[in-house]
Amino acid sequence: MRLPSRVATALAVAALPLALSACSPGSSSDTGTGASAKPAKAKDLNAGLLTGTQLKRVLAPASAFPAGFTREADGASDSGGQFLAPSGKSAAKPDCTRLEATSWIQLTGFKTGVSFAQDDYVNQDKTEELAQEVDAFQGATAKAVMKGLRSVATGCATFTDTDTHATVKVTGRSTAGLGDEAYTMTLTSGTWENGTTLVAARSGGTVVTVLSTAGSDNGAATATKLTTRLLGSLKAKSAA
Repeated sequence: MRLPSRVATALAVAALPLALSACSPGSSSDTGTGASAKPAKAKDLNAGLLTGTQLKRVLAPASAFPAGFTREADGASDSGGQFLAPSGKSAAKPDCTRLEATSWIQLTGFKTGVSFAQDDYVNQDKTEELAQEVDAFQGATAKAVMKGLRSVATGCATFTDTDTHATVKVTGRSTAGLGDEAYTMTLTSGTWENGTTLVAARSGGTVVTVLSTAGSDNGAATATKLTTRLLGSLKAKSAA
């Protein structure tokens, strides 16, 4: 009878504990009594974001607006206490005339954030307006929205006003000192008595947007003041 070599014997001995381990009750290969691994907990993509109900409290109150301005009842809305499903970016060509209306942030292709709140105020003659909106986005979407606004300013450098059929000129610029980043657009026309200022400012995953036609400077000062207030209120609410 041929005897096994020393190498073969050593390999056989070494393999024995492995075989015993594979058959033991505590082995991972035992599907009957072994403890199964728990599935990883899904990451909460809305963590740190405020709901629409909370963002509603971020909006500036009536006392923050110039004398004679009143809140438009049909211009107020929010997403409530539940987060919305994130909306994908639309590839449709933006309608530049929407720069003259509230919710102009939608021109970036993002319909809304996972939460939002907005309202607007007008003077007695309805010749001046101040609108405010706050949208919260998941992940890096807020940065994409800000990037989109720069594209809107370029793509809508001129357009025709739907009311007066006048040519409107749009100029845009990055604005320092407001949130993590900010962008301002100014709308002017030779047929208007006063222009419009639009300001968008990002704080983390939330974007504040303001529209103003109030004041003799195309609404610039009132828009900046309201944006600053909203960012301060947002920071305080997020830290609470």
